[in-house]
Amino acid sequence: MLYRITLGICFLWMVMMGKAQTDANGLAVLPKPTQAQLAWQNQHLYLFVHFGPNTFTDKEWGLGNEPENVFNPSALNCEQWARIAKAAGAKGLIITAKHHDGFCLWPSKYSTHTVAQSKWLNGKGDVLKACEVACKKYGLSFGVYLSPWDRNHPQYGTPGYNAVFVNMLKEIFTNYGPITELWWDGANGEGPNGKKQIYDWPLFIQTVRKLSPQTLIFSDVGPDIRWVGNEKGIAGTTNWNTLDTATFSPGIGAPPADTLQTGNYNGCCYIPAECDVSIRPGWFYHSNEDSLVKTPLQLWNIYTKSVGRGANLLLNVPPNRKGLFNSEDSLALMQFKQLREEAFAKNLLQRGAMVTTNHTNRKDVKRRYPAYHYIFKESVSMNCVVLEEDLTKGQAISSVNISISINGEVQQTIPITTVGHQRMVFFPTCKATELSVVVSGAKNLPYLKQIAAYQLPEKLLQAVL
Repeated sequence: MLYRITLGICFLWMVMMGKAQTDANGLAVLPKPTQAQLAWQNQHLYLFVHFGPNTFTDKEWGLGNEPENVFNPSALNCEQWARIAKAAGAKGLIITAKHHDGFCLWPSKYSTHTVAQSKWLNGKGDVLKACEVACKKYGLSFGVYLSPWDRNHPQYGTPGYNAVFVNMLKEIFTNYGPITELWWDGANGEGPNGKKQIYDWPLFIQTVRKLSPQTLIFSDVGPDIRWVGNEKGIAGTTNWNTLDTATFSPGIGAPPADTLQTGNYNGCCYIPAECDVSIRPGWFYHSNEDSLVKTPLQLWNIYTKSVGRGANLLLNVPPNRKGLFNSEDSLALMQFKQLREEAFAKNLLQRGAMVTTNHTNRKDVKRRYPAYHYIFKESVSMNCVVLEEDLTKGQAISSVNISISINGEVQQTIPITTVGHQRMVFFPTCKATELSVVVSGAKNLPYLKQIAAYQLPEKLLQAVL
């Protein structure tokens, strides 16, 4: 009920105001993130783990009628997943505890289609618990993907199924955790009885909030994290952390893809974007895709268009039938990390640069925009500037001008829009004795908490230009 009331207020506010609310100075009142959202945005990169019967049947979407004994990994080792994730610089794992086929990777009491009915470990195994323990050992966040769609459960398509799903949520949040992120897929197809389910999203959200208030909920429309609108791992060049969710719902009721990519300029809810993409063509493991794993440069390109545009990157790495990350995937992850380290090894602004700051329109408190000027003792070569906005008071910056000069003569001016948690700006390599970063537009008083400049290796630059 609280969720419905909140959405209703948000919608009414938009209709009545038609624009953002303002404070006493005429500045926009910004939606603010929670501490949990800020901590989540600092993660940048973590891994999706698609694993289940589909791994063994060579399918992407199981039908729900697969025999439980199909699931039988011969050498499952969640610590291997966590160890590789940690070594690759990923900050967590999110595992598909239940995909659309309804098979539960934990011994749920509310389904007969689980690991308990399989021959794996004589029905005594629990992938969810093994993954949770591994994440704790390696200092990773632990997340759970739980599809509401269930192509196996006999009550799917009836009002009783919502209670089944709530009970599954209670099982998971009571027996596992802490769970940083709960991932809800918006897919809603037919169950074994040929019916579709009307999901009680407010009830689901209320259940999670009661059991684990710090858990962030992902769906097409949040309420805490939103889908970016594609499965390519690409956020919009303009990317607001705010979204209007009134009249929308996960799945077919979601906002248009372009809205999810960019967010809403005057969105009333703070719901940052997450970019999901698989390291392979498919989401589950298929041996015929071993030669199709994305290259480190392809992953770098995706990283710059997700994390580099203020979103988080959820990179899927599916275990094979043994229950292990395949060698091709692991190698790509390690080399991808090396590329990131090469790119950001030397911040030019920490090597002898002098900085002055001022504000344009100083006398107008409503338009008090900062400008940062860096002067180098000797000319340097650069091709990348990275900005980070202080989001504790909300996302304010709408435009920035970056200028590169030599002895007072401007060589390049690069205009950009939003900054958000992080914005990577790339341009052809040039010499510079001065760098200026000027905030040219903002909804409220803007705060840049970090500015950095780099000279990337040409192979990395060419991969993103």
